Amino acid sequence: MSFTIGLVGKPSAGKSTFFKAATLAEVDIASYPFTTIKPNVGTGYVRVPCADKFFGVQCNPRFGFCLNHTRFVPVEIVDVAGLVPGAHEGKGLGNQFLSDLNQADVLIHVVDASGSTNEKGEPIGAGNHDPAKDVRFLENEIDLWYASILWSNWRKLARSASMTKKGIEIEIAEQLSAMKITETIAVKAIEQAGLKDSPEQWSQDDIKKLSTLLRKNTKPILIALNKIDIPGAEKNIENLKKEFPDTMFIPCSAESELALREAAKHEIISYIPGDSEFKIIKLEVLSDKQKKALDFISELLKKNKSTGVQQTLDAAVFDFLKYIAVFPGGMNNLSDSKGNVLPDCFLMPPKSTAKGFAYAIHTDFGKHFLYAMDVKKKIRISGDQELKHGDVVEIINAAK
Repeated sequence: MSFTIGLVGKPSAGKSTFFKAATLAEVDIASYPFTTIKPNVGTGYVRVPCADKFFGVQCNPRFGFCLNHTRFVPVEIVDVAGLVPGAHEGKGLGNQFLSDLNQADVLIHVVDASGSTNEKGEPIGAGNHDPAKDVRFLENEIDLWYASILWSNWRKLARSASMTKKGIEIEIAEQLSAMKITETIAVKAIEQAGLKDSPEQWSQDDIKKLSTLLRKNTKPILIALNKIDIPGAEKNIENLKKEFPDTMFIPCSAESELALREAAKHEIISYIPGDSEFKIIKLEVLSDKQKKALDFISELLKKNKSTGVQQTLDAAVFDFLKYIAVFPGGMNNLSDSKGNVLPDCFLMPPKSTAKGFAYAIHTDFGKHFLYAMDVKKKIRISGDQELKHGDVVEIINAAK
C-alpha cells in the first residue's frame, strides 16, 4: 500500500471512532483521554469511478472492492493517541505518538466541533469549548515537533554544511528523512522562508518558520469537524469557516458512519460508504431504539448529504493532494493472468507521467519502458505524457 493517512487530534475528539468507521477494525473507543496508546493501523478506502463501466464489464479487484461501478481503493490509516498542548516536548507521551506519523502523506485532524471536550479531552458539555483553539494548537504542535528535531542539532548541522560544502538542504534532508523530507523540499522551504544568511546565523525563530514550511510540504493537514450530530456544532462550524477561510473543513459524524457500516456488515441495511442514503433490508430484527437511531441518521444524511467520513478520506487524497487514480490495462485484454478484470488501481501524485506510472507498477517496467497506450482512447502515448484521473494505461517495454 503506497498511501498513508495519519489521524491526529486531541483525546476524545472521536479519532478512534472515525478510524473504526473507516476501517471496521476492532479498536478501543471511550470518552476519556488516552484510550489509544499504541497506534491503530488499518485499511481504509477512497472512492474512484471504476473504469469497468467505460468498457461495459465488471472488474475483479485484487485489492479493495467495487460496488455499482464505484471502486474502493485501499489506503493505510494510522490513528495515533490524542495529542495535548506541549506534545512536542513529550507531554502526554507526545513525542512517541508524533513519531508514529513519520510516514504519513497527509494528516486528518479530527476536531470535536460540538465543543464538548476541553483541550485535554475531558468532557465539559457541548458548547463549553471553542474548537478554534484545537485547530490552532495541533498545527502548532506538529510544526514545533519538526522544529525541535532540527534545533536540537542545528549548530552541528550548520557547521557540517559549512565544512563539507554539502549544502544545508542536504543536512536538513538527512536529519528529517524519516518525515519524507527531500533535498528538493528543503530547498523550496528555505527559499519560501527567505533565509539567505549563513545557516550558522539562523535564529530559533528562523528554524520555526522553516519547520512550518517543511511540515506543510510533507504533512498537510485537512480538518474533519466531527460530532456534527450534537447540538451546537453547526454554529461552531460556521464560525470556524469564517475564522480560517483558507482551511479545508469537512463536517462529519463518525458515530453515524460507524453505525451504518456495522449495520451494513450484518446485512441489516444496504449502504455504500459515502452515499447520501441507505435502505433497510431487515426491519424485523431492529429494536425500537435502533429504528430511532437509523431515523436520526437518515435525517442527518438528508441535511448533510453524507456522514462526511468517506468524503474526508476522498478529499484528503484527491481534492487536497490532487492525486489521480490510474488503472493498468491491456489494449486487447483487461484481465491479468488469473482472469481478474482491471485488477489494480494505483494512486499517483499530480503530474504523474506514463513512465512514472511504469515505475510505480514495477521497477523493471520503468527501466525497460518504450512507450504506453491509452486504452480508452486507443492511442499511443510517450513516456513524458501526463496522466489523468481515471486513465487506463498499458505499458509497452523492451522485454516484450
